[in-house]
Amino acid sequence: SSTPEIAGISTAILGSLWLVLIAALFAVPVGVGAAIYLEEFARPNRLNDILQTNINNLAGVPSIIYGMLGLAVFVRVLEPITSGSLFGDFAPNGRTVMSAGLTLGVMSLPVVIISSQEALRAVPSSLRQAGMGLGATRWQTVRSQVLPVAVPGIMTGTILAVARAIGETAPLILVGAAGFITVAPSDPFSQFTALPIQIFQWTSLPQPEWRNLASAASLVLLILLLALNAAAVILRNRYSRRLT
Repeated sequence: SSTPEIAGISTAILGSLWLVLIAALFAVPVGVGAAIYLEEFARPNRLNDILQTNINNLAGVPSIIYGMLGLAVFVRVLEPITSGSLFGDFAPNGRTVMSAGLTLGVMSLPVVIISSQEALRAVPSSLRQAGMGLGATRWQTVRSQVLPVAVPGIMTGTILAVARAIGETAPLILVGAAGFITVAPSDPFSQFTALPIQIFQWTSLPQPEWRNLASAASLVLLILLLALNAAAVILRNRYSRRLT
C-alpha cells in the first residue's frame, strides 16, 4: 500500500519464500553433486586444483558482483526463459522471481559446495573401505554408505547458505526487485519484492511511520534468520549424537 496505515509485508514474505525456493532448487542439487564429484571421484590434477581454488574464492566474492552477473545473464541473455515468454507468460526485461532466485542460487552455490565437501571429508574412510571390500562400486559405496552419514552436515551447510541468501539486498536491487508491489507473486515469472528490499524502500521514505514499519519488518527478518541458524545448529547436534 502507498499509505503506512494499511501497509504490510505479506507480499515481501511471499517473495522471499519464492526466492529461497528457487535458489535452493538450483544450488542444492548442483552444489551437492559437484561436492560428491570433487571429493569422491575427481582425480588429483592441476585442473581440479584450479577448480577448487576458484570455488573457494567465489565464496568470498561480494554479493553485488553476483547481482551484476544475474543482471547480465539471467535478466538480459536468458530473458526469453526468465521472463516466461517461452512458457506463455511474459514479464518485461526478465526482472522476475526466476531471475532473482537463480542469482541467489549462484551466489549460494560455492557455500553449498564447500560445506558439502567438509561433510563428506568428515565421513570415516573405513566406511568407504568396507563398502569397496564387499564388492560395491564406488558410486554404490557413496550412495549407500557415505551420503547417509554426510547428509546432516550437507543440510546444515545448505540452511546456512539459504540464510545468507534470504538477507541479501544488493543482488535483488540489480536484478530489478520492485520497491512497491500490491500483488504477491503467483508464479516464477511474476514481478516481486522481498523483505530486504521492502525494508530498504521504507527506510528511504521521510515519514516516521514508514521507518516504524521498516523496524517491524527488520525484526521479522531477524527472527527468520535466527530460526534458520537455530535449525542448522539443532540439526547438527541431533545427528551428531545419533552417529556417535
